[in-house]
Amino acid sequence: MTRKDGFLALLVVIIWGINFVAIKMGLQNMPPLLLAGLRFLLVAVPAMFFIARPKIPLSLLLGYGLTISFGQFAFLFSAIKFGMPAGLASLVLQAQAFFTIILGALTFGERLQAKQFIGIALAVVGILVLIEGSVSGQSVTVLGFLLTLGGAFCWASGNIFNKKIMLLPERPAIMSLVVWSALIPIAPFFLASYLFEGEGAIRQSLEAINMTTIICLLYLSFLSTIVGYGLWGTLLGRYETWRVAPLSLLVPVVGMASATLFLDETLSLTQILGAALVMAGLYINVFGLKIYRRMRKARSS
Repeated sequence: MTRKDGFLALLVVIIWGINFVAIKMGLQNMPPLLLAGLRFLLVAVPAMFFIARPKIPLSLLLGYGLTISFGQFAFLFSAIKFGMPAGLASLVLQAQAFFTIILGALTFGERLQAKQFIGIALAVVGILVLIEGSVSGQSVTVLGFLLTLGGAFCWASGNIFNKKIMLLPERPAIMSLVVWSALIPIAPFFLASYLFEGEGAIRQSLEAINMTTIICLLYLSFLSTIVGYGLWGTLLGRYETWRVAPLSLLVPVVGMASATLFLDETLSLTQILGAALVMAGLYINVFGLKIYRRMRKARSS
């Protein structure tokens, strides 16, 4: 990877890491489902007038949009609203990697490797430790964790639809898929907001909207979605997947660091242990036991 592309990859990691801080700040003055609906409205309009619709079956486009866009962010935004710290959310959401592995095995018959079983086991233990540490310290609600895991599962489900789309004879451009799939969750978000958050809350938050909320919306729609996914798709097109995908492991590192810096979020020792176990599980899932084998080989030589 060239130095320029390495910088672009790091830029995407930073954008996606700070994304969780933007969500938390945006939710201070706007209910979660309305915030998410406005986010995707800004992603789709006006970009859809300049980017051609992807030539894929409508069923796949609907499935992708309802899972990776509506489901993921309905759960994630609600989780943060109901007390899930932004930093921890950035980490727990990475459970999507393990859900994707399991769903991939069920859907495509993909065989699981030993490193994936070990990684999943470590991550599950880590999440249980996080829940125990959070409940004991009364800093995080169990509901927040469960909603975040729901978001991770929806992300993983979206990955399965994405793979089905990429297996089509004619692959759509990444930005075409991002922009046009953003149309799918807009109506469901606004309808769910009306039903669950109420007309009064919607009207009040829109009438009292401030510059902080506007900046957060612009960040979530343009930087996190259009710029982030655009650059990430470009990098995946230039390099092998194994060179690019592991860089996403840095997202929760940036997420937790930025949450500490901007939101004054702190973790207890138990939560730090749980976070370390989840990160170890993610690492093993991607890289296996390469470091251990290298150390063993170095000792034997």
